[in-house]
Amino acid sequence: MLGSFGDDIREVLANIDEDGLTKTERLILGPQGGRILVQGDGGRREMLNLCANNYLGLADHPDVKARAVSAIRDYGYGMASVRFICGTQSIHRELEHTIAGYLGKEDAITFAACFDANGALFEPLFSAADAIISDKLNHASIIDGVRLSKSRRYRFENSDMNDLEAQLVQANKEGARYKIIITDGVFSMDGYVAKLPEICDLAEKYDAIVAVDDCHATGHLGATGRGTPELTGALQRVDLITGTFGKTLGGGMGGFIAGKREVIDLLRQRARPYLFSNSLAPALVLGAIEAIGICEREEGNELRARLMANTRQFRAGIEKAGFTTLPGPTPIIPVMLGDARKAQDLASALDRRGVYVAGFFYPVVPEGKARIRTQMSAALTPADLDFAIGAFAEAGHELGLV
Repeated sequence: MLGSFGDDIREVLANIDEDGLTKTERLILGPQGGRILVQGDGGRREMLNLCANNYLGLADHPDVKARAVSAIRDYGYGMASVRFICGTQSIHRELEHTIAGYLGKEDAITFAACFDANGALFEPLFSAADAIISDKLNHASIIDGVRLSKSRRYRFENSDMNDLEAQLVQANKEGARYKIIITDGVFSMDGYVAKLPEICDLAEKYDAIVAVDDCHATGHLGATGRGTPELTGALQRVDLITGTFGKTLGGGMGGFIAGKREVIDLLRQRARPYLFSNSLAPALVLGAIEAIGICEREEGNELRARLMANTRQFRAGIEKAGFTTLPGPTPIIPVMLGDARKAQDLASALDRRGVYVAGFFYPVVPEGKARIRTQMSAALTPADLDFAIGAFAEAGHELGLV
């Protein structure tokens, strides 16, 4: 019996709902894509999808699916074990070599998710004698990973290089042995990119290591899809890259850390999310390898060009319709509304018009910064985007937002 504990939980849930902060989950009845089949109160209906991380449209790509099916046939459904006991197949190392090679690093280690990768990054490598300097708007997984470490913790204001330098100076004054600067490559709620060249300049000046979480960039940003380090000209200067196979690279699941071989070797020995979690299922492994291959081939160039064209079209159209967006070079285009209830109401109005979006509000974003975060995909057509822009304009007028 939960007793009064259950009563307290129900009260918290009621308060969340009263504040307009309840998150709902809708049922998708088919594959992820630019258009999806959704189960609603009125039955099944097709909707235009503007809120997936499916940037290149590879989540339903026939080659990725075929490779995943072949993995089940040739390697089974799952490993039923952790890597160091009897859970490593040749394809697991193939995936690690593939992603490391793609990003220009010596080796990589894979995890069940990038949340686990970020949770594993700090504790095995840094001690109480060391310092972690983290951007204040970093992803929750980085925040949790830093908390798991015994290292000294410093935070700098978002993308503020003066404050970053001040924190590096302070870490030196307090006798830090090693220092690591950690930042999101793309700040996923806002759609803008970290100042990696400037961060690397400061890292060199103060003898620090640079790590980037590039989950919202690997595969689709940069000339060849090698993420924000390539986009900003810092590919050879970033020491460690964490990322995911659950977004651009096939959309399944799994995360990785790529970097120097000795760093990866130590993580294999001591990273708890690696040592105590099952290895990735074969279908996920070969599907991700195929997705990386697409990113490296000419098809990847074509998909990236289509994605960027879609991004330009939607941003121009939504701003012309009277909405405020946040600037940035990425396919993440936040439509700013400020109030959580307005974000919920606009999401509902768009849902009625066949556009699948989600409202974001506190605690996912700061209070007063509620928004509809739209995400472009190469799976969308120009006609799809015209339809979405029209739906935003109509819903915005209906609700008095524009």
